[in-house]
Amino acid sequence: MTFLQRVLQAIGLIPMFVHGVESMFGARGGEEKKESAISLVSTAIRLGEAVGNREIVDEEKFRAGLSKVIDGK
Repeated sequence: MTFLQRVLQAIGLIPMFVHGVESMFGARGGEEKKESAISLVSTAIRLGEAVGNREIVDEEKFRAGLSKVIDGK
């Protein structure tokens, strides 16, 4: 992935993560929320790169696995 692609990907993720961080950490300071958002965007990009070159063979099983991870099972 080129630098420009990474920047554009990060810019696209920022609003979603900022909203999520605001919802979760609303009472905390601005700098702490900013660092949390930066960390989440960075993690999402690294995860995207890790699975980006892989093909999802069974979409239904993939979604079921994501559901379990989200539920903490």
